[in-house]
Amino acid sequence: MRQTSKNVSPFSNEVRNAYVIEHITDALLKLLRDKPVGDISISELCDLAGIGRASFYRNFESKEDILRRYINKIFKEWTNEADKKENRPLSELLGLLFAHFEKHRDFYRLLNERKLIYLLKDVIIGLCGPKPEQDKVEAYARAYVAYALYGWIEVWFERGMQETAEEIAGMFSERGL
Repeated sequence: MRQTSKNVSPFSNEVRNAYVIEHITDALLKLLRDKPVGDISISELCDLAGIGRASFYRNFESKEDILRRYINKIFKEWTNEADKKENRPLSELLGLLFAHFEKHRDFYRLLNERKLIYLLKDVIIGLCGPKPEQDKVEAYARAYVAYALYGWIEVWFERGMQETAEEIAGMFSERGL
């Protein structure tokens, strides 16, 4: 088909993709409230989002990819806040991190209820885990901290986020981690 002004979308690819990503994310979060991710079909997801399957596969490989992208998006808020001040003490950074989780409590509670909290591990490892250019001692030390932090986060979610962000950050700091 020859493209004309009548059959070409007035939106750029970037705008269309942003539309697809937003709507498919909203649809998945809505469906997750009622059933596990494995029980949600791509067709059902696309129908609720009002997009075609081709749009889904152009942007994502799996339903979990939708959640990973969303986690990375909301984590940017935390990294932007954390980067505002250099050389923050660890306790302050952890306070900001756990405050981020409190701010997005409903989302993280949903991830936990649906046994999808493991999706956070890659983000945590990416933030404070080992990097290829580090020497072995620093790499192992960073791995220890990253996995310990992930463990604390996972247990906090499992316990229903009973403690405040400040309490968790304080306990983490008290343990010398």
